[in-house]
Amino acid sequence: MNLLQKKKLLLTFIKTFLLLGIVFLVLSFAPSIWYSLSTRVDDFSVALLTTVLNKEKTIEEKPTVEIPNWQPAFDSKLSRDTTLKILSIGVDTKINEATYQNYEDALKAGPWRVPDFGTPADRSKPIILAAHRFGYLAWTNIYRRKNSFFNLPRLQEGDLVEITYKQRKYTYKIYAESRGEEIEDYTANLILYTCETLNSKVRIFKYARLLQM
Repeated sequence: MNLLQKKKLLLTFIKTFLLLGIVFLVLSFAPSIWYSLSTRVDDFSVALLTTVLNKEKTIEEKPTVEIPNWQPAFDSKLSRDTTLKILSIGVDTKINEATYQNYEDALKAGPWRVPDFGTPADRSKPIILAAHRFGYLAWTNIYRRKNSFFNLPRLQEGDLVEITYKQRKYTYKIYAESRGEEIEDYTANLILYTCETLNSKVRIFKYARLLQM
């Protein structure tokens, strides 16, 4: 193989890898860009809010609390922020607090803890965490995967969810899921949910129980 042939072969390899890189970037960022540029982004946020505004069931059904007085040990090394970590799907983020009037500010940063429901320490009602799947144009691909529920559909029964709250670590195990427009099981200690697709009314719900660890 002469020098000219080697240069042509090298150029072919470079073009191929460049094309594959472009395809990868498009596949990674296209959902986020489409979602963010769409005029329906606010509608998706409203949809997440509407899902939890039906409070009749929350009054009728109480969460299953098998260990009501137990709290994990205080650990001064833990973050003072309320954080969410789900190793199986790569989530590692802060849980954002906001009222119903300002919920969009929380969703722009990541998961939002729905007010008027439970906390890790107060288990009289389930904790409900909502988040976008694809996020906003300002989000990088890495940020989206760590701070949104992009991979929530991959969360399986038996997977663990960790919440750090007031420097105590609470661990939950996923036991069930559902898909629809409403939460089906308010007896869970923790409920995670997001939109299934960009324009679907269907939500993905994951239900978890608190473990005494």
